[in-house]
Amino acid sequence: MSEYGEFATGHESSELEQLHQAAGSEQDFQSQFGVFAQEHSASESTDFETGRHVEFTGADGSHYESTDFTSYSHDSTVSDSVFAAQGSESAHSAQFSELDALRAKLESGFAQGTQISGGGPGLSITSN
Repeated sequence: MSEYGEFATGHESSELEQLHQAAGSEQDFQSQFGVFAQEHSASESTDFETGRHVEFTGADGSHYESTDFTSYSHDSTVSDSVFAAQGSESAHSAQFSELDALRAKLESGFAQGTQISGGGPGLSITSN
């Protein structure tokens, strides 16, 4: 230390780093299906007839007539129906990610001094 005082200067620096990260995802799935149907129907009809016709004429001349008949009818119907299934599916997927970075550099300078003034009974120290 000299009689004129002491003086110091300096420099400070610091850094600030901050990271912010966000991520997410989304998924959807849908399905829709129809109905399966099966149908069966059958019908049957049978007709059977028999008959006889006889005719006769009298005294002066003989007339005779005879008829025999048989009638048969058979009908059948079969119906089959099938309705198959019908459907649809869909899917969706999404993802995202973000990253924010902040970097700041802080600098400051300073100066500090101390001065001693003397001479006499009262010694004084002054600081700046």
